[in-house]
Amino acid sequence: MSTYRIPFNKPSFAGSEARYIAEAIERGHISGDGHFTKACHALLEKSLGVPRALLTTNCTHALEMSGFLVGLEPGDEVIVPSFAFVTTVLAFVLRGAKPVFCDVRPDTLNLDEAQIERLITPKTKAIVALHYAGVACEMDAILAVAARHGIPVIEDNAHGLYGKYKDRFLGTLGVLATQSFHETKNFTCGEGGALLINDRGLIERAEILREKGTNRSRFMRGLVHKYTWVDVGSSYLPSDLLAAFLLAQLEARDTIQGRRGELWHRYANELGAWAGERGVSLPHVPAHCEQPYHMFYLLLRDGAQRESLIAHLEARGILAVFHYLPLHISEMGRKFGGRAGDCPVTEDVSGRLLRLPFFNRLTDDEQTEVIDAVRTFGR
Repeated sequence: MSTYRIPFNKPSFAGSEARYIAEAIERGHISGDGHFTKACHALLEKSLGVPRALLTTNCTHALEMSGFLVGLEPGDEVIVPSFAFVTTVLAFVLRGAKPVFCDVRPDTLNLDEAQIERLITPKTKAIVALHYAGVACEMDAILAVAARHGIPVIEDNAHGLYGKYKDRFLGTLGVLATQSFHETKNFTCGEGGALLINDRGLIERAEILREKGTNRSRFMRGLVHKYTWVDVGSSYLPSDLLAAFLLAQLEARDTIQGRRGELWHRYANELGAWAGERGVSLPHVPAHCEQPYHMFYLLLRDGAQRESLIAHLEARGILAVFHYLPLHISEMGRKFGGRAGDCPVTEDVSGRLLRLPFFNRLTDDEQTEVIDAVRTFGR
């Protein structure tokens, strides 16, 4: 239980979660790929226009499936942003691949498309584009580089469901994309994820990988008389109870996103002048990007100012937190050749970024307290 009056995050409910979970129990199918899992698949496919969506136990497992599907072998290389969550890299390391760390842009904190080409070698087998805070990477440039070299692009879209890049939904631009439904995300079922498949040629194998290396999905559709072990794989299916919870959230997506948009714009409007006076940067959203309002952060002048603001807010019962540490200079990152100075933007912003409380049920009064507390900082 949080000791803060205003926590950084609080799980949010859309209204139908308990009813759908009860219905799943009544239906008598609470393991994977039941009624509610299929309903989530259909909703994601229709709303995004993707050929196939598959729920997974978490985003990490969706990333692991991506490594299988692009054919990673030991010794292959994958270009990844250093400013990312560890599983963005770990999923490919588990396949024996070497992460090649790329720096991020100083404005959106996304993979710097201008640096990708110099990192490509004959061993490069994938490029991972993480849409930080749900703001799109510069996908036209990234896809152009990838196409020149015949390299698939995987979107880590954990932050970006229903965000857009030039009127195209995030998660529909790469060969594969992964989603997260962790409790810190816009739409949640506590723990969960999804793999979005934009290359129809990968659908059948993805179903096999997800079903423990068997062709059970074909059996369930009546395409084979029995199912058997046909490939490598694992158990990546979430319970239909989780899917029931998630479906309620996805069905309420417009309401959820609308509230998050109100919160985001209020922070931006009411902290803009304060930030400008103190040399603090607010999130940058290019005009051709539509964000899904995943988070609101401040880029303080330096680490000391950030620590002081954290303490200032904590004294008022408000929890604000930093985010990713540079992967390339982590203990494991150094084992893969990462060195201090390789990704200077990542190293800089990681030490200055602070995320403010941001969740669907944050009340107007609570947000007023946060804003007032930030404004009084440094007086």
